[in-house]
Amino acid sequence: MKRCALVIGHKKDNPGAINAAQGLSEFDFNEQLAKDIEQEVSGASIQRVYRRTYRQLPDDINELNPDFIVSLHCNAFNTQASGCEMLYYHRSSNGELMAEILQSHVQSALNNNDRGKKPKSAEDRGGFLLRYTSAPCVITEPFFIDNDQELANARDKYQQLVQAYAAAIDEIASKI
Repeated sequence: MKRCALVIGHKKDNPGAINAAQGLSEFDFNEQLAKDIEQEVSGASIQRVYRRTYRQLPDDINELNPDFIVSLHCNAFNTQASGCEMLYYHRSSNGELMAEILQSHVQSALNNNDRGKKPKSAEDRGGFLLRYTSAPCVITEPFFIDNDQELANARDKYQQLVQAYAAAIDEIASKI
């Protein structure tokens, strides 16, 4: 059975983006999401990964020797930006395939603005993780957590989102 490292973006004391109106952080949303995804995946074994530091994260993941990596995040910008996008390392054909699969499933579940899959280099935001992990990796940005409407949509469609991630991980495990 293929192994998926499911990375919870950010950490308790550095929680990432926050929805001010709801007091909900990217870390808190994604920690629960990871636990729920883990219960739904049947075609891969899941190893949840918590970040110690950003610089240590690729090495920590590489020590686990996963077959592929899904890093859970949420975008934030100006409370108005919207949409779903997947980031992958620009030289990784498996990363691009994973981004395509994840984008298709997650976008269908949330039905928000389709921002597509985006290739990144090591110098780009998120590029360090994408470049320095041994296994193919995708950073998922399913919605903008600082946008109240997008957060409400993600909460309303939460079970569909969990199932979309699980289906995508199962499909990736069958293709990578």
